[in-house]
This record gives sequence, C-alpha cells and structure tokens, in this order.
Amino acid sequence: MNDKEKILLKFANNLKKIREGKDLSIRQLAASAGLEYSQLQRIEKGKVNFALTTLIAIAQGLDVDVSELFEKLKF
Repeated sequence: MNDKEKILLKFANNLKKIREGKDLSIRQLAASAGLEYSQLQRIEKGKVNFALTTLIAIAQGLDVDVSELFEKLKF
C-alpha cells in the first residue's frame, strides 16, 4: 500500500467513525451532503481521491467543521 492509499484509508476510517457517531447511514449522509450514495460509499472505503468541494459537502452534511474530518489523523 502506497502513502496515498494509506492517507485515503485513514480519512475513510475517520469519516465512517464520525458518520456512525451521528447515527447516520451512508444514504442519509449522501442525501444531506448532496452526493451520490455510490460516490460516498467509495470515499468511505478509501477507494477514491475526491475534490475539495466534495470534502466540504461531506462536512456540511455531517454538520461539522472540515477540520474535524482530519482530527487524530497523522500523515
């Protein structure tokens, strides 16, 4: 696994933890963030590198600051 893949996986795991902590399904978050379910599912599995605007939409959908998505991640 290369560094890029490790970063995506760390982010994905943190995103899942935050989403589950808010008791949201992937479908609920996708709807709230205005994203496709399949796109969010791939992000949460660490399978896709995504745009900054998608990151902001996810944070808005979770009602958190973007920085919270990076908390406790060491790169």
